[in-house]
Amino acid sequence: MKRTIAVLFIMTFLIGFAAPVHAGPKENYNYTYNFWGDAVPSPSPYVLETNINGGDLGIGAFGAPQDLFVSSDNGIYVADTGNNRIVVLDETLQVEQVLSEFDNHGKPDALKGPEGVFVDDKGLIYVADTQNRRLIVLEADGSFVREIGAPESSLLREGFQYTPTKVAVDRAERIFVVSRGSYEGIIEFDSEGSFNGFIGTNRVRFDPLDLLWKRMSTKAQRDQMELFVPLEFNNLDVDRDGFIYTTTSEENSFQPIKKLNPSGADILRSEGYFPPMGDINTRKVGSTPGSSIFIDIASDEGGMYNALDSKRGRIFTYDKDGNLLYMFGGLGSQHDNFRTPSAIDMLGDRVVILDKDRARISLFEPTRYGSMIREAVISLYNGKSEEASAAWSQVLQLNANFEVGYIGIGKSLLKKGENREAMTYFKLGNERALYSEAFKRYRKELVLERFGYIVTSIAAAVGFIFLAIKLGRRKMAGQHYEEVGVLKNPFYTMMHPFNGFWEMKYENKGRLKVAFFILLSLVIVTIIKRQYSGFVVNFNNLAALNSIDELKYIVLPFVLWCVANWSLTTLMDGEGKFKDIVMATGYALMPMVVINIPQVLYSRIITGEESSFYYLLDAIALFWSIGLLFVGTMTVHQYSAGKTVVTMALTLVVIGILVFLGVLFFSMMQQMISFVVSIYKELAFRV
Repeated sequence: MKRTIAVLFIMTFLIGFAAPVHAGPKENYNYTYNFWGDAVPSPSPYVLETNINGGDLGIGAFGAPQDLFVSSDNGIYVADTGNNRIVVLDETLQVEQVLSEFDNHGKPDALKGPEGVFVDDKGLIYVADTQNRRLIVLEADGSFVREIGAPESSLLREGFQYTPTKVAVDRAERIFVVSRGSYEGIIEFDSEGSFNGFIGTNRVRFDPLDLLWKRMSTKAQRDQMELFVPLEFNNLDVDRDGFIYTTTSEENSFQPIKKLNPSGADILRSEGYFPPMGDINTRKVGSTPGSSIFIDIASDEGGMYNALDSKRGRIFTYDKDGNLLYMFGGLGSQHDNFRTPSAIDMLGDRVVILDKDRARISLFEPTRYGSMIREAVISLYNGKSEEASAAWSQVLQLNANFEVGYIGIGKSLLKKGENREAMTYFKLGNERALYSEAFKRYRKELVLERFGYIVTSIAAAVGFIFLAIKLGRRKMAGQHYEEVGVLKNPFYTMMHPFNGFWEMKYENKGRLKVAFFILLSLVIVTIIKRQYSGFVVNFNNLAALNSIDELKYIVLPFVLWCVANWSLTTLMDGEGKFKDIVMATGYALMPMVVINIPQVLYSRIITGEESSFYYLLDAIALFWSIGLLFVGTMTVHQYSAGKTVVTMALTLVVIGILVFLGVLFFSMMQQMISFVVSIYKELAFRV
């Protein structure tokens, strides 16, 4: 027995520390993320149409261009920062004009290091004249309209520096400016150029340890520390409905993108598998470690928006719900890669990217795959479910692993009332909220259709249970003591723990075989639960589910508890032997075995709104087993209640020590093996 337990302990210990590996993103290929966080390859949504630079246009090389904007009439405006000019191109990428100097109320004036440009529906050109610390408004022909200088208000903090880098204007002619170093938010001017205030301030992020240290420091020390201030915005875009999309260069942020309403509240929807944050599961080491860093954003049709990642040179496109539709691009020396992308905008269904270091404009056109996704999203946004469903079907023919496509077809079927079919597609797309809604409607249809059969079945089941209870009471009538056999003892112990554990130890009603059978049963029912629980509560990846892994969640804790408790109670005058501890621990698991099976059945007939009782059953089973373990420990060792609580707490501490020693041992073994292997290779090489 001891030898068997030792072998089992070592095996489960090794299994327990096997961690699942997520497939992270690779360089320079197209992918999306599935529900499980794995990068799934996908067809290319966009391909390069052309690259063009200043030399090709005949105006001299661009000088570190910082911004690009596409107007409503498809004019392309480039903020050529290093050359102190705005270059205006038409839809065919031909130069229309170059704006650098102008007449400012009779005085010659010129731009200096402009980093932002915007054109409103009237054709007025707004330039963030960065090094001159002002906004310049020009007519379409380049003639001067007005100048908007630094804001003046008592709301501004002392030492505020106005350095406009990006600008945008909504339909109400409110002017929004991103200023370098302005962590208060986006600066808002009215149509006359008067300062209105700040909107959309980012929240402060800080390390709790830094805050604690700051609280403990003296005033002199605090004055030398860095302040906890919000990060500033680095770019913005205004969509057709007047909402403001913003980006923030924050590492490991879950909200690098915001969608601000006119009052400055963030209304960006994040109903996808992951927040709109670019790459996930990124490594913290390598050539490009860490999360995506967005530097520009461009709104699109149908609620879509495109975010430009400067970290890896990728473009991520999301729908209005925050689902990742596709990505493309990358850093490198290939003709369709970038070196330092700085701006993005949409030219119809084409994407225009500005590369600062390569000083060129790249124009990408959609492939059939990208066009079908766009058509599906726009059709669904406009309420054309039939067209959307047809487009999603074509998308899935090109990429059967695209889960958002299944969700799109499911939405179309749900709108048409085809609930059962919608359930199938939502399940393929791992969309539980909409699956729950479709299932609720389908269940209602089923109940109305088969109401008579359902009522008759329920009545028959209730009658059978009532009859069984009545016969059982007749059988027990006149008996003052119930004789419980070895096989019935675990069930009896569940309901009468003090008597059950006493009989298990002192009246020889307990059996090691029964305890191990309960443990095996728990493993089996847990596998069944993970595999066959209802979709709305089952978040397991069934394709990657490994039944042997249940050993590390059940058998390993069981063995560790028994070994730790036996080691501890031997020193604390406990009367229980190792055999008694194993039996008591095994019998205490019985509620989990009994409750799991009806819980699985219940999970298959509920919606997401009704899942509270499912999780309540989990809690009942857990606390019931903990209570039985408490009574079993107290009875087996003949401890008081207080001493039992202390013993159980110390047992958990001993388990932590055992795990630490085990990790240390295997780490040393690994190093020793590596050392021996390296010596062998060295000797083999020299011999």
